[in-house]
Formats: sequence, C-alpha cells, structure tokens
Amino acid sequence: MNKKESANGAAPALPELLAPAGTFEKLVTAIHYGADAVYLGGRDFSLRAKAGNFSPEAMAAAVSYAHGRGVKVYVTINILAHNQDLEGLDPYLLSLQQMAVDGLIIADPGILMRARAVVPRLPVHLSTQANVTNYAAAAFWLSQGASRLNLARELSLAEIREIRKEVGGELEIFVHGALCISYSGRCMLSNYMTGRDANQGNCAHPCRYSYALTEEKRPGQYFPVEEDERGTYIFNSKDLCLLDRLPELVAAGADSLKIEGRMKSIFYVGGVVRIYRAALDFLATLPAEAWRDPAAIVLPEIFRREIARTGTRGTTENFIDQPPGSGEMIYHASREVQTVHPVAVIREEGDSPLVETRNVLQTGDLIEYMLPGIEVMELKVVAMRTEKGEERTRANPGNRVFLTTEPLLSGGVRNGILRRQDRIQA
Repeated sequence: MNKKESANGAAPALPELLAPAGTFEKLVTAIHYGADAVYLGGRDFSLRAKAGNFSPEAMAAAVSYAHGRGVKVYVTINILAHNQDLEGLDPYLLSLQQMAVDGLIIADPGILMRARAVVPRLPVHLSTQANVTNYAAAAFWLSQGASRLNLARELSLAEIREIRKEVGGELEIFVHGALCISYSGRCMLSNYMTGRDANQGNCAHPCRYSYALTEEKRPGQYFPVEEDERGTYIFNSKDLCLLDRLPELVAAGADSLKIEGRMKSIFYVGGVVRIYRAALDFLATLPAEAWRDPAAIVLPEIFRREIARTGTRGTTENFIDQPPGSGEMIYHASREVQTVHPVAVIREEGDSPLVETRNVLQTGDLIEYMLPGIEVMELKVVAMRTEKGEERTRANPGNRVFLTTEPLLSGGVRNGILRRQDRIQA
C-alpha cells in the first residue's frame, strides 16, 4: 500500500495546492490566498497564447516573488509541437534553468526529450495533454524522465487509486476549472472553424458557442437543436469541481491538486484558491481515525456556498464516479448568471485602506472582504476619498481611493479582494 493511503486510519500527507498564474497579478493573488505552487507560461511554447503570458524579465520577477514566499513555479511548455516550433527551444530551456524555475510542464515527447538532454536537472511534469489513462502509460512516462504525471481528466477515482498503487512517481490531479469537450483537451474544433489551433495555444473556445441547425437547400433558415429560439450550447460542459471529493483524493495519494484558469480573473483565481486552501487546512485538523473512511468525511456547508460564488458554468464531478452524461452539460447559455462580483483590491493597508476598484463602488454599498481562509467580513462603505484627499461618493473601475467602512477594515491585507452581491438579482 502506498505510504500516502489511509485505510489504516493514519492521517495522510496533504498534497500541494497548484494554482494558475496567467499574469503577475494573478500570481500574486494566488500566493496571497494560499497556493503552494503556481504554473505560468512564457510567450512561446504555451497552450494559453491569449493569457497575459510572461516576458523573460517578467518571468524572472515572478519566480523571485514566488520563491521569496516559499512558493514553487512551474512553467508550461505544453504545445503539441511541429518542426518549426522546435526553433529556439534549447535556449529557452536554458533560460528557465537560469531563472531557477521548479519544473517544466510538457506534453510533447520531442520537447520532453530535449528537456532531459538540455536541462536534465529541471523536473519534468507531464501535462494532461499527454493522456495518461492507465498505469502502464504512467510507468512509461516515468521511465522517460518525467517526475510527475498530471493524469487525464477522463479517469475515475478507482482508476486513480490503481495507478497510485502501481507507480511511484508524483501524481497531479485537476480538481477545479473549465473542461474541454475533447479528449484530455486535444481539440481540433477551433482549428477547423476559426483557423486557431488549440493544440498550439490559440483556442477560440468554439465549444462555448451557441449553435443552430441549417439545411443546405434552405439557406438562412435556422432550426434550433432544442426548442429554444436562441439555439443551444451543444458542446458546453459544466466546470469541474471535486471539492467534495478532496478527502478521497488525498487518501488515494494525490501529490498535487491543480486548479485550471490561467485566463480567468483574479477574483476567480483568488476565490477558488482560498476555498481549496481552506478545505485542505480543514482536512489537516481531522484526527487520524477520521481517515479510516475518507468517503465519509464531509466538508462544512460554507465551502459549497463559497465555491458557488466564484463564477462558474455550473459544476460537475466529471468522470470521478462514472462517465458523464447530458446532465454534465450546460445547454442554455455559455455560463450561469454570476451574481457576486469583485469591486476592489487592497493596495495599501490601514484603517482606511487604499483600494483599486474593479467595478463601480458607491458609498452605502454592502460589500465583503475575502479573508484568507473560508470566512468573509461584511462591511458597509461609509466614505471614500482620492489620493489627493478629495471626497467621493462613487468610484469607477480603475480608480484608487481610500475606503472607510463600518466596521473598519483595519485587518485588511494588501492584495486582498473585496466583493459585492448584485444590487438587482437575476
């Protein structure tokens, strides 16, 4: 039995919490809310070409910032490469080694081979794009020099457990975020429809489009696939959420729990990271005997309420118990209506902290401060003034104002997020 399994009732070791960092600000936010490690991409070789990817100088600064706070940085080099994509690869790998990044996330066997030859000291983490769905494939990739495997999202919990028993390398599991309709994210739909290759990092996300049916002899006439005049979102999966299954994943021996979302907002990144951090911290408090039956461990209800406020397409546990069906899709829209929004980020601490607004903020607004941990602090905005000392009753997105609240936000910490429920509910 793997040393991290808990059928004997011993408390298992908690896995790393790995968060997306599409920009420097998202990296800072993820670290603020408790990530153990972050993953990011440079301007080349990364599967998120539309994210705010890092220049060499920005990446070096990001690594320095993270390492100064005890957080690891993994860099994505996870495109499925064509011949021309290999140009410049070796110098790029050497530059990452010089920056002292903590690992490389790779999907392509050729890129992996070059990494092992050029920067053999840098750990290689196999991307989910490599489709590891069985223990033989896991053993193969470990034999090729990968030290960690991000398992395919098409696996059940039982399959994850079996792979864990058969191999000794680190296992990384996606626990939250958007799901591709394609197999392990390998999709050609964007390429055929828009000319933007998802496997080169340039996905147009056509799985989120609204579709209707046409007949070639009746041009211009559109027939809804369902009885809905807007058409239907036939490829649009709900978002993955394995929050309630964390005890079982921890007990099964997961080494790292990964959150998707390099292109999401800081509100999403901070909100999701804080909840999973709080959940892992809650599990750390449980007595050893609780781990005799991990499936019986239940997180407090506040965790589910908070995850629903982060913005989502609805949630699914995907393949964790059985293959998903039509109930795991969202057909009526590209996403669910979001009723909670970020309004400001703390930039300087104090009784009246300096904040940078992200949505309109007015005196009299009822807002919440997202504390590190699962709790929130309810506040009322009673006054705002600019950095020049001018009083304001309204701050627009991008404004910087000193915020006075009841009660005072004296405990607010730099990079903390303030949010607000919609004034008019949808």
